[in-house]
Amino acid sequence: MDRENPVTKEGKLMRCICGRVFMVMLLLSLLFSNAAVASDTVERAGDILLLVLPVSGASIALARDDDDGLIQFAKSGALTLALTFGLKYTIPSTRPDGGDHSFPSGHTSIAFSSAEFIRERYGWNYGIPVYVAASFVGYSRVESKRHYTRDVVAGALLGIGSSLLFTESYKDWHIQPEVASSLYGMTFSRVW
Repeated sequence: MDRENPVTKEGKLMRCICGRVFMVMLLLSLLFSNAAVASDTVERAGDILLLVLPVSGASIALARDDDDGLIQFAKSGALTLALTFGLKYTIPSTRPDGGDHSFPSGHTSIAFSSAEFIRERYGWNYGIPVYVAASFVGYSRVESKRHYTRDVVAGALLGIGSSLLFTESYKDWHIQPEVASSLYGMTFSRVW
């Protein structure tokens, strides 16, 4: 019989710290983004999804009392931001609209870091919709002439890679599609 551990003072403190780290990451992404000056509908929708994805990742972890997940999310988000902005300010790259700091796309790296955290931690039933949303964020950056396709692809790879480094599956049932040359199906698994 599984027994849940009661939330300890250390657990509450860790949740508080992770929540604050998440808020700092979100504020940094807002400071370095141009969400407030979005000019068209596609760009504005991408800017909104940029905020919705990390909030969704943190909300799912909080709703499940998943302190380990919050820590993993904070670590992957911090690495994503450090790599993205480190590259932005060391690699000279002009945007399609003439601006600076094009490579890699920060919007896309944050979106895909959040999407991969949710997919890896909680499974494909959450992963498919968040990957669609993250892909739209990348599309919106190219469509609005803020980034080239290479910037978006690099941002997606940075975000996915950062989350893969830190994220472990949540102890729950997982559904995963299986595709091979002559096999199509679903795998059901549970980690405990």
